[in-house]
Amino acid sequence: MRLLVDEAYEKYADRVFAAAFSICRNQADSDDIVQDTFIKYYSKDIDYIDESHIKAWLLRVAINKAKDITSSFWKKNKVTWEDYMDELEFEEPSDSSLFEAVMKLPDKYRIVIHLFYYEEYSVQEIAKMLKSREGTVKSQLNRGRKLLKNVLMEEWNDDE
Repeated sequence: MRLLVDEAYEKYADRVFAAAFSICRNQADSDDIVQDTFIKYYSKDIDYIDESHIKAWLLRVAINKAKDITSSFWKKNKVTWEDYMDELEFEEPSDSSLFEAVMKLPDKYRIVIHLFYYEEYSVQEIAKMLKSREGTVKSQLNRGRKLLKNVLMEEWNDDE
């Protein structure tokens, strides 16, 4: 199975951007990653099993590209995600606080939290995508949730 690039872009560009942004934490790099990911999709002649396989492949490519960018020299000279917060629109004010809390998590927790909650992948699917064990993904999710809970509780207590 193969979708036309336009169809794949229309369906998954926002998801690819979100995955890239959760790692890079800035718009410019995330936009570049979306573009690079769909160029790679266009240039690779792969027969996918179904649409979920296409989505997983696109997200995996985006995650790998994002990791490459974050380990580069140029990352130090980019606008931070905090500076980008003013441009983001959230449906609820609490979404902004949650987003900030997730973005403050270490990479290994932020990635699995994003894939589990925002992309709705199972632990098994995340483990396969990240080429790690299910137990590792479960423990990263658990630790990420605990960190999120602590950050959100601190913010809540500060507001009182």
